[in-house]
Amino acid sequence: MARQCEIAVEVNGEQRPARVPARTSLADFLRDDLGLTGTHLGCEHGVCGACTVLLNGQPVRSCIMLAAQADGQAVTTIEGMSGPDGELTEVQDAFCRTHALQCGFCTPGMVLAVQALVDRNDQPSREEIDDAIGGNICRCTGYVQIREAVEQVVAGQAGKAALTADGAAR
Repeated sequence: MARQCEIAVEVNGEQRPARVPARTSLADFLRDDLGLTGTHLGCEHGVCGACTVLLNGQPVRSCIMLAAQADGQAVTTIEGMSGPDGELTEVQDAFCRTHALQCGFCTPGMVLAVQALVDRNDQPSREEIDDAIGGNICRCTGYVQIREAVEQVVAGQAGKAALTADGAAR
């Protein structure tokens, strides 16, 4: 019989205690145990980025991480990105506006990677953008629209920063 682990992972803001086989990947736990199928499995070797989720705000490959390693940690999946009424985040909205998605397979991992980038760097360079999305393979877009989406989000953040506390433009 496979060794079992008791884990308690905060997933999308909700504590999710579970008992899982020790060798269960985080991706399989999210998809099979929690029904969060927005985490896609592509290569299952940590190369394609389709399974990217945020672990304590940092992008990780959930296919090569064990669920037990996430014990006591906070995981955000694509299902946890939108607001309580389903409103899109700035990143998700920019992906829609720029057509930065086609088949949609890479989109959840790509959106999470971009979100982590803009959360830690409000003015990333082209090189930093390319580095952030470079670990996620997209076979459809050629990355042009994805870069445009990031640039729109960054421009929007810069516009917000230019407002004074009373809301007047500088």
